[in-house]
Amino acid sequence: MQETTLCLRVGQFLPYSMSDSNTTDFTNPSTFILLGIPGLEAAYIWISIPFCAMYAIAVLGNFTILFIVKREPSLHGPMFYFLCMLAVTDLVMCTSTVPKMLSIFWFNSREISFSACLTQMYFVLSFSGMESGILMAMAFDRYVAICHPLRHSTILTNSVVAKIGLAVVLRSGILTLPYPILARRWPYCRTNIIPHSYCGHIAVVNLACADIRISSYYGLFDLFSVIGMDVFFITVSYTHILRAIFHLPTKDARLKTFGTCISHLCAISALYIPDFLSSLMHRFGHNVPRHFLILITSVYVLVPPMLHPIIYGVRPKQIRDRLLQLFTHNKT
Repeated sequence: MQETTLCLRVGQFLPYSMSDSNTTDFTNPSTFILLGIPGLEAAYIWISIPFCAMYAIAVLGNFTILFIVKREPSLHGPMFYFLCMLAVTDLVMCTSTVPKMLSIFWFNSREISFSACLTQMYFVLSFSGMESGILMAMAFDRYVAICHPLRHSTILTNSVVAKIGLAVVLRSGILTLPYPILARRWPYCRTNIIPHSYCGHIAVVNLACADIRISSYYGLFDLFSVIGMDVFFITVSYTHILRAIFHLPTKDARLKTFGTCISHLCAISALYIPDFLSSLMHRFGHNVPRHFLILITSVYVLVPPMLHPIIYGVRPKQIRDRLLQLFTHNKT
C-alpha cells in the first residue's frame, strides 16, 4: 500500500489541527501548498539524496524486470506475468509521489493544483491496493504450482492470468473512486496548507471545514474489503502450501519446494510489515515528533518499489541467470 495504506484509508493520520498553520478566509482553493517535511527544511538537500537514490533503484530495477521478462520467452508464464504487473504498479506508485517530493526538496516547489492533488491521491490509493491484489494473485499461483503441479498450466492459462489482472485493476480502481469524489465535495474554507510531502487522503480532507466521518467510515470499509481480503486469501493459500510441503517425503524436497516461495514471502513482507509498523507509530506514537512520522510515511512509498526488483532479481534463478547473461553480454 502512503500515509501508509492503513493510515491513509482509515484516517489515523498525524495529529494536526488547523491552528498549526496559517489560516485564511477563502473557499475551495484552486491550489494547495505541500509543506514537505515540516521541521526538517534545513536538511532537505541531504534528505533528497537517499530519496533520489531509492527512486533511481526502483525505476531501474522494475524496468529491468520488465525488459528481461519481455525478452526471454522461457519466462512467459503466470508467475512472471504477475511479476510484470507488480513492476508496473511499483513504477506508477513511486512516480506519482517522488518527483513532487524531490521538487519540494530541491526547488521549494510546493504548490499543487487541486485537481493534481486529487489525482495524486487517487493514484497512491488505487495502486497501493493493486500492489496488494497482485501479491494475492501471486500467492494463488504458488498454491496451484505446489498443491496442483500437474494442473498448473491448465488452471493458470494466459487468459485466466489476464482476467485476474483485470479484476485486480478494476477492484482497486473502482473502490478508490469515492476518495477523490468525496474530497472534491468538501468545502475548504480555513487553509490550503497540507503538512505533508504529498496529497494523502486524510492529509487533504483534514483541511475541510465539514464533517468528514463518511470518508473515515468508507476508508474502514475499503481497508477490510481490499487489504483484509488479500491478507485472508494469502494466509489461506500458504496454509495449504505448508500443509502440502510437510507431506513431502524428504527434507530436501521440502526445502526446495519452500524455496520457490521465498521471493514472494519477502515481497509480502516488504509491503505489509513497513505498512503495519508505520500504522502503529501513527496510532500510538503520540510522543514521536511529527516530522519523523511524516518522514517515515514519505519513505514508505519507496520501500516496496525499491525492494521488489531486488528480491526478484536476486532470488529466482531464472531472472538472476538472465540478468547475469545481460551484463556479461554487454561487457563482451
